[in-house]
Amino acid sequence: MNDSVSVSPYPQSGLWPQLRRLWRVARIVLYLLWGFVLAFLLGAFWSPYRPVVLAAKQRWCKRFLNILGVQLTVTGTPLDQPVFLVSNHVSWLDIPLIASQRHLYFLSKAEVGDWPLIGMLARAVGTLFIKRGSGESARKSQEIAERLKQGHTVLVFPEGTTTDGTGLRRFFPQLFDAPLIAQVPLQPLAIRYLDDDGAPDTAMAFIGDDEFHHHLWAMLLRNRIRVRLHFCEPVTASGMDRKGVCEVARRKVAEQLTVDSGQLTATR
Repeated sequence: MNDSVSVSPYPQSGLWPQLRRLWRVARIVLYLLWGFVLAFLLGAFWSPYRPVVLAAKQRWCKRFLNILGVQLTVTGTPLDQPVFLVSNHVSWLDIPLIASQRHLYFLSKAEVGDWPLIGMLARAVGTLFIKRGSGESARKSQEIAERLKQGHTVLVFPEGTTTDGTGLRRFFPQLFDAPLIAQVPLQPLAIRYLDDDGAPDTAMAFIGDDEFHHHLWAMLLRNRIRVRLHFCEPVTASGMDRKGVCEVARRKVAEQLTVDSGQLTATR
């Protein structure tokens, strides 16, 4: 995505929006550097699974959202125990949004590990990485299951890619072996980026060949970013196979997105 991304509800011309964007860039760079310092002081680079690191990560994400001008509305109730979280996926911003609400670890695409600064921080907080199309889903399911058994919560995006927020792709069932192996519940999440009229804000989508720095540069021109995050009712995986659990999780996310927007284009 480049600077031509439509952000029509928000001012793009004039000196003040540009100066504000530059100020936000400076704040983000400084805040990322502070993240490195904090991670080092807490020993996150060599011991990322301690509660103090998880708590610091949650606080860091909340402050990061404030810098970006995010207005987040949260509905539903996060399950207060180790849980396998699954969510629809629209933007790289989905991760700090969800992480601001509870302690968790992520499964992220391998490319994120190569992003400047962000990739190193992701590794410092225990992120799991997977190469798309590599056929390593079975191994990652086992790895996630071990994290769940240790009392951790793990978030995955089972669509396997991002969308523009107006539709929901099929969920790939392979990773749904993890909650079955670990015998923990699953909780679906629904994320919706909204414009000023309450419609899906497709300009927030991070899709295709978008590059992180281009997407962030365009996003920093906005006055605010409106997001709704809903924690759906948990799913008990016992008695179902991975395909059945996957289908139930997708249905719950689709139902919530339909409630949010009044319409949902399902792409299969």
